[in-house]
Amino acid sequence: MPTSTDPGRPDPEATTVALTRDGRPVSDRGDTVCVIGAGASGLTAIKNLKEHGFGVDCYERETGVGGAWNWRHDRSPVYASTHLISSRPFTQFPDFPMPDDWPDYPHHSQLLSYFERYADHFDLRAHIWFGTEVVRVEPAEGDRWDVTTRSTGGYGPERTARYAAVVVANGHNWSPKLPRYEGLEQFRGEVMHASSYQDPAQLRGKRVLVVGAGNTGCDIAVEAAQQAAQCWHSTRRGYWYAPKYVLGRPADQVNDSLLALRVPRRVRQWLYHWTLRLTVGDLTRYGLPKPDHRVYETHPIANSQLVYYVGHGRISPVPDVARFDAYGVELTDGRRIDPELVVFATGYLPRFEFLDPKVLGDDGGTGRPTLWLHAFAPGHPTLAVAGLLQPDSGLFPLSHWQMVLFARLLRLRQTRPERAAAFAAKVQARAGERYTGPVKDSTRHWFEVGHADYLRAVQRALHDLEDK
Repeated sequence: MPTSTDPGRPDPEATTVALTRDGRPVSDRGDTVCVIGAGASGLTAIKNLKEHGFGVDCYERETGVGGAWNWRHDRSPVYASTHLISSRPFTQFPDFPMPDDWPDYPHHSQLLSYFERYADHFDLRAHIWFGTEVVRVEPAEGDRWDVTTRSTGGYGPERTARYAAVVVANGHNWSPKLPRYEGLEQFRGEVMHASSYQDPAQLRGKRVLVVGAGNTGCDIAVEAAQQAAQCWHSTRRGYWYAPKYVLGRPADQVNDSLLALRVPRRVRQWLYHWTLRLTVGDLTRYGLPKPDHRVYETHPIANSQLVYYVGHGRISPVPDVARFDAYGVELTDGRRIDPELVVFATGYLPRFEFLDPKVLGDDGGTGRPTLWLHAFAPGHPTLAVAGLLQPDSGLFPLSHWQMVLFARLLRLRQTRPERAAAFAAKVQARAGERYTGPVKDSTRHWFEVGHADYLRAVQRALHDLEDK
């Protein structure tokens, strides 16, 4: 049986010790942990598990690291102009800083090079099996897991290996969420989801309707303002559009300074409104709908250019779509427009196709797992989900501390099982906790977290786990 530090592809013919429930051979990987995905969260999972003495097998369906930030990958939502919307200090891993001479908001190509250097610095590639997708993950006896894999695209035989634990890090920005509208099938224009958007050339000279007011939708609308013959931007409600810089500093750094001072949420909301009144003014004056919520009650939209192009007449704000017909679109206010291209920037849905939804507490299969710290599933102490968060700042530091907590939990299962059992009881009792103030109830916001509140919760969990 392989030891906990033996890397290597599982070989059923060499180490078969059992059969799955349906009779397939299983190779035993001993104390090795399986990580699914080699994006940002998967990489930090490998790194932290290695540091705690565990062997790791990581399966990545694509041919390189980087996940969503690797524009070469089929499932990557990255487009040519994609930059971070959280600033560099709040996005970098705490033990691997980005270069000091990088801009406040790095380009996606810089992010990919950052992940590649991270993988090389910590020697992670030896643990990653590229071009390999996970087909099934099934609970096995003794809190272990049977993981079935095959070559990406379904070529070659399936192989099943048994692992001591599993980290699910397959990302949540790759499965497009597409709206349904009456008559959409009859529409003769071009329709695409933002996941297929790559370059402003796709918009050039066309009449473009962008549906959705998330950060991606606003970015595409801004690019359409510069490239398209006409641009309409459809939103269901009014939003707050935050500038990327406030008082000469990245906006998230200013907000974090207020959080560090424990400024109450109501006061921070008042300060935000006051700042927007001074810098942007009354959004309704531009024809934008009045927000139906206070700031911090939806995911922050960081865009300094949308209002600028609305004010210059290059973007026409319009309400939600009521219906399509063959030649145009009817809006909810009764107006008709005639776009040639419709871009649905309507977000993504988390999907874990290889795992029974009930394992993650999603009994209805809605794509909303019920987890503690958005990472730990009741009844499954050796399973963790990494990076299933939508924070008000950078994601990567949060994924890092999630995986530090999971690695230490797995180690304590061997050395202090009573502490691991106490942690499992907390998971059972506190699954579904939220780490933000009131937010809009939507698929986009159910895993929204305030980064300061979330990190304090992880810190308390680490302290309780190791408290002597």
